[in-house]
Amino acid sequence: MKKSKLVIDYEYDFQLIGITSSAKGYKLAWEINRKTGINLIRQPDLTVGFKKGEEKLFSFYAHNTLLNRLKLFKNRPVDSETGKYYLVPEFPHFDFIILVQMEDIASHETLLEQLKQVPSIELAAPIPLEGLKSKTNFIF
Repeated sequence: MKKSKLVIDYEYDFQLIGITSSAKGYKLAWEINRKTGINLIRQPDLTVGFKKGEEKLFSFYAHNTLLNRLKLFKNRPVDSETGKYYLVPEFPHFDFIILVQMEDIASHETLLEQLKQVPSIELAAPIPLEGLKSKTNFIF
């Protein structure tokens, strides 16, 4: 019997920013809230499936409006298993990942500059989506 394969081509209308910081997630979210004027709120953990049927939980904070969506994810799972699993395994040196979906591109650039001014953030850099295999982790 002939098998058919379903191929789904998603539209990725968001951008990712990688953050290096030694701060805890709640403290980083609080500092970002103070610096940018947004309101990141703790959400239930995100479940991501990996090979061999394994599922890991990732903590995250979210801010949603009618036109904008911003989510701050921890790049390592909640159970802190040693470096085997990452939300974005291509960039394991980032401690946090921010998903940005804004109506205005200039707002994205302004956000990146504001993030660089947060005291506990050592590095904030855009993550290119081209060639990023793990971008499907952000479709939910």
